[in-house]
Amino acid sequence: MSMEVEEPTVEMSDVDTGEQIIKELDKAILSKGAWQTMMFLCQEKNAKTGEFGEPKVYLRRYQKVSGAFKARSKFNISGKAQAEAIIENLKKWYNV
Repeated sequence: MSMEVEEPTVEMSDVDTGEQIIKELDKAILSKGAWQTMMFLCQEKNAKTGEFGEPKVYLRRYQKVSGAFKARSKFNISGKAQAEAIIENLKKWYNV
C-alpha cells in the first residue's frame, strides 16, 4: 500500500456517483516528522441502508517523501468494545 496524498484524510466518495461513503468527523496528529502518525474519527456509509454507521477510529502512518505524504500502514478500531479493550491494556501497561 503506497498511496500519495497532499493532506492526509480518510474521507472518500464513490468514483461514479460522487456520493460520500466515508465521512471524517475529526482527526488528531499523534506524531510529526518524516513519519507522521494520525488518528481519524469517521463514519462509513452502509451500502444497503444509505445511513452512516457508528463512529470508527482509523490509525494511519504516513511517510513524507518529496513534500507529499505516502500512506504506509493502517489499523482500524472497529467499535466501542475493541476501543475499550485497547484503552484498558494501555492503562495497565503504562500505569495511567
